[in-house]
Amino acid sequence: MSYLSSGSSQEVSHRQGVAFVLAAGALWSTVGLGIRLIEDASVWQILLYRSIALSVFLYAVINLRSSETPFSQLRRSGSPAIVAGLALVAAYSGGIYSIQVIPVANALLLFAAAPFITAVLGKIFLHEQVRSATWIAIIVAVTAIAIMVSGQTSYGAVGGSLAALGSAFGFSIFTIALRWGKSDEMLPAVFLSGLFAIIITLTICLALGLPLILSSRDGSISMAMGIFQVGAGLVLYTLGSRKLPAAELTLLSLAEVLLGPFWVWLFLGEDASIRTLIGGILLLAAIAGNAFSSPRRLPRY
Repeated sequence: MSYLSSGSSQEVSHRQGVAFVLAAGALWSTVGLGIRLIEDASVWQILLYRSIALSVFLYAVINLRSSETPFSQLRRSGSPAIVAGLALVAAYSGGIYSIQVIPVANALLLFAAAPFITAVLGKIFLHEQVRSATWIAIIVAVTAIAIMVSGQTSYGAVGGSLAALGSAFGFSIFTIALRWGKSDEMLPAVFLSGLFAIIITLTICLALGLPLILSSRDGSISMAMGIFQVGAGLVLYTLGSRKLPAAELTLLSLAEVLLGPFWVWLFLGEDASIRTLIGGILLLAAIAGNAFSSPRRLPRY
């Protein structure tokens, strides 16, 4: 792919950026199915194996794109790469945990709060204008989330919902860091997130006495998710981010929200509750309304 070559004179257009981010969302949508197929591994074990595969994959991709190592590029990226990397670790952890304890549809719809969190953070940190339509969509989204989480009384359900929202917050910070860095080479930040996750999850596994050797099934699924579901998706997302505003960038990746529940319904027969359906319809309506009313222009820095 010519887009993977940093020396290529061919630039990513707005239309190509849209296609890349939509494809990233489709890859991310398999996360619920992957987590559901894992039999015994905990969130930290899954994240450890997934991060190892992700880091190796991205090291190879970055070396294909340039003659430099990811570490050389990270030194130039500076603080934005560190912030983006740590934010992704939080997003990974919250995402895996939430899918383990609440229905996939609930988790993915709560992830959908990300574009609205991104809009607010973009205004605070990047001075991006938030339109009136977006503020209305945020109010509708908050209402939708309240409907989806209403009636949850168990500790696990509440914790899973909070973890899903935390994951959305982490991914929004990653998106803002991409815009803040203004760099053509933000893939090193994703690579750095894998290294951070390896260190953090390895420490947690050792502290909790969790086995470092997984079953062949759990280990294979976790590593496949690192390469295909997370790695390839984030490569496409990062490439697409060059030509899209922060809010639009996150909105387009929401193919994940639409496809994710479909995969677990198709292969595992997992249904959504009536509260999830009502809240989900409201939330997707808010997202669609905001997206259709959004002008296609890059934010001013």
